[in-house]
Amino acid sequence: MQINLSGHHVEITDSLKGFVDTKFEKLERHFDHINNVYVVLTVEKLQQIAEATVNVNGGEIHASSEHQDMYAAIDGLIDKLDRQVIKHKEKISQH
Repeated sequence: MQINLSGHHVEITDSLKGFVDTKFEKLERHFDHINNVYVVLTVEKLQQIAEATVNVNGGEIHASSEHQDMYAAIDGLIDKLDRQVIKHKEKISQH
């Protein structure tokens, strides 16, 4: 799994990158057919926004999360992606 992390009005620190990598490892444990992950972290006024597009076998999953704290936004993003990945996994296992 390759993670492409970029920042918009935010500097990607080593700790932020490490946090994102750790969280996506959790996602990969649930579904190992994740090819590429594009993560964009954005700061707009007081809101921290984490968005991701995950390329999986048979499709693409997109989610975003907003919070006042970037780490909490990434947590929310992972939760949303996790639910979608599990749903996708169930869908393709039925075929």
